[in-house]
Amino acid sequence: MASAEQLKALLRSYVDGDENHFYAVAMQVAAHEAKLGHGRLARELRALIDEAKKKKASPPSSRPVPLAQPRGELSALLAASYPKLRLSDMVLDGTILERLTRIIKEHRQMVKIRAYGLAPRRKLLLVGPPGTGKTMSASVLAGELGLPLFVVRLEGLLTKYMGEAAAKLRLIFDAALQTRGVYFFDEFDSIGSQRGYGNDVGEIRRVLNSFLQMLEQDDSDSLILAATNHPDILDYALFRRFEDVLHFRLPDNFQATELIRNKIAGFPTSPFDLEEITTTAEGLSFADIAMACEDALKDAIIHDKETITQKAIVKLLQDRKHHLPHQKSA
Repeated sequence: MASAEQLKALLRSYVDGDENHFYAVAMQVAAHEAKLGHGRLARELRALIDEAKKKKASPPSSRPVPLAQPRGELSALLAASYPKLRLSDMVLDGTILERLTRIIKEHRQMVKIRAYGLAPRRKLLLVGPPGTGKTMSASVLAGELGLPLFVVRLEGLLTKYMGEAAAKLRLIFDAALQTRGVYFFDEFDSIGSQRGYGNDVGEIRRVLNSFLQMLEQDDSDSLILAATNHPDILDYALFRRFEDVLHFRLPDNFQATELIRNKIAGFPTSPFDLEEITTTAEGLSFADIAMACEDALKDAIIHDKETITQKAIVKLLQDRKHHLPHQKSA
């Protein structure tokens, strides 16, 4: 049986003429029934939804159809986008690639999994240095699953008024229940640091406690992702609440080589000594290497150069390395 909130959301979307939101909520009802073990009913609901969509099919569009846009107070808390990125757009460590692939497969087969009383992984903690693919992975999960990506605006969430942040956090988790999507808390250490840690204040402790409770109680079909560059300062209780922790690392020589090849593919190049280039790239993140390659491409285009040279890429990689904080202090 659909929950009261789902019934209200169905009626509200019907009254507003929001067909896409109506279908999204209807799919949530089907998933809920599957979770309760009502597999036959879930299949019948999905079949009815698919039939309705076919009858209402509209001409194809080059832009994604929005499933929902944050309104009212939520518009200050969530930034919505509809990524087109795919796993093939990323160069990833084999372990990360395998785990992201598994998560995508589980969500594509959600109804089948729910029919057996199980659930796909939904609560993920992404940790690792800046520029290693955490934010991009959130976009890829949304793109692969055809879901909207909702990035939590921390500046809208954290306020100086006691109790207000926890209330706003409740709005976000309520939105995750009503509208399936990928909800991404970036720079999560700003609210997830250890209770009693250094600059900790009472309001942040309350927000963290509220987050822990809401995360544990959440039974939506949305993915809840949190990312941090500083896992060492996260509260220990968080690691128990998340169902999976993905550790992102700086690229090794092979990954750096693949990334460089991908970024400059399609533009003529002079003979390359990739070993020298990848040696220069050691210690840089995926993002740093990608930006250096893009700078080389732009420089060649602006100056009407016929090829990209090894010297140009090496110089730009060295420039990136020179501006790293730990290089400056060395």
